[in-house]
This record gives sequence, C-alpha cells and structure tokens, in this order.
Amino acid sequence: MVNLLDTIRNTLVPIHKEGYVFVIAFFVASLLLGLIAAPLFWIGLVLTLWCAYFFRDPERVIPQDDDIIVSPADGRVSSVQMVVPPAELDLGSEPMLRISVFMNVFDCHVNRSPARGRVSQIVYRPGQFVNAELDKASVDNERNGLVIETKHGKLGVVQIAGLVARRILCFVHQNEPLDAGERFGLIRFGSRLDIYVPEGGQPRVSLGQRTICGETVIAEFNSGKGPTISRRN
Repeated sequence: MVNLLDTIRNTLVPIHKEGYVFVIAFFVASLLLGLIAAPLFWIGLVLTLWCAYFFRDPERVIPQDDDIIVSPADGRVSSVQMVVPPAELDLGSEPMLRISVFMNVFDCHVNRSPARGRVSQIVYRPGQFVNAELDKASVDNERNGLVIETKHGKLGVVQIAGLVARRILCFVHQNEPLDAGERFGLIRFGSRLDIYVPEGGQPRVSLGQRTICGETVIAEFNSGKGPTISRRN
C-alpha cells in the first residue's frame, strides 16, 4: 500500500498556485453547462483537466554548475543565433548569442532561472501578440525582461507573450538573488523565452530540440568544444 501511495504521489504533478482560480472557474462553468445539457458538462470537464495540466509545476533536478546555463522553459528551441539584445536590457549594442525556446499550450509554463546570480534589472514592455515563433516577436510582442548578474557576466532572459498568451507573471524583484533552476515566473497561455548568453558561452542545443525547464543544458562556458551539432534520426 505504501508503494502504491508513493506511485500515485509521484504521478500526480502539483498545480502552481496561480492556476487554482482557473481550474475552479473551469469546473464551475462545467457544472453550469451540465445543467443545460449533459454532454456540455463532459466537454467542460475535459477542459478543466487540461487547465490543471497546463498549470502543472513538477519538481526538476537542477545541475549544480556555474559554467552551464539551463533552459528556463519546457518547449522547443526555435532559434540559436547572434543578435543585438533589446535596448531596454542595457546589454550593449554588440550581438549576443540568443537561444529562444517556444512553448505551446501543452508545455509546462512555469519559468526557471537559467543560472545562479542576482537580478540587476527587470523591464516590462507592452506590445503586440503575434505568433511567438516569429522572429519579430522579440521586438513587437509584449515582454518582460530580466538581467541576471552571473559569474560570467550579465545574462538576459525575456518572457515574451504569444498569439494566445495575455498575461506574463514575474515572481522576483530587482536585487533579489536567484539560484539556477529557481522559479521566477509564468506565462499564460503559449509563449516564448529568449536567453541572451554572456560572451564566451557556447550553445549546447540545436534548432528543433526539445528542452526540459531547469534540466536541459542550453549553453556552456569554459569548454574547449565548439557549438554542439545535432541531427535527426
């Protein structure tokens, strides 16, 4: 019986507190719709379960190494290139390695810090809600940017709203310390994160690769190896 309870406990992923109100609202709406027609209740129940799934907040095993940067989000790598960072981050006018991770509506949307450091700046910018997979989303869309002072210099991480997302949440404040993999925000519903890697960081992911928030290494410092090359098989 103890083993069974442990299995159930490990299978049922906790829901982030920000999702409680949505799950309850979906369930109440399902009950009300069920009074109109029974099939509507079951449709609403399915949507309620999806809502609970969307706001899941699983534990992650975080690598403890200041020479690596981990993915701040579950999702798919949609861009690995050198670009000039947004002006509001004050990261300079020289191109930096930018790694973008796109989250669809089925990915876990809790965001975690890519590295250990101190939050030196938080900048929110209103904007549009175009498809977050498009490159112009980094400039046109609503976004919230953090600058983290790390061992290797200033790292930028930008939460970008998407076509469906209408709310960016940030849980940390300026001058607050962050551990690698520590939760710092959440985006509802479907979006993208841009990570601006300090000079010297080599990418360790490729386009199309799936990432696990807080676990997948996306960049590395102090390595003699060049960029990682992958292929589909």
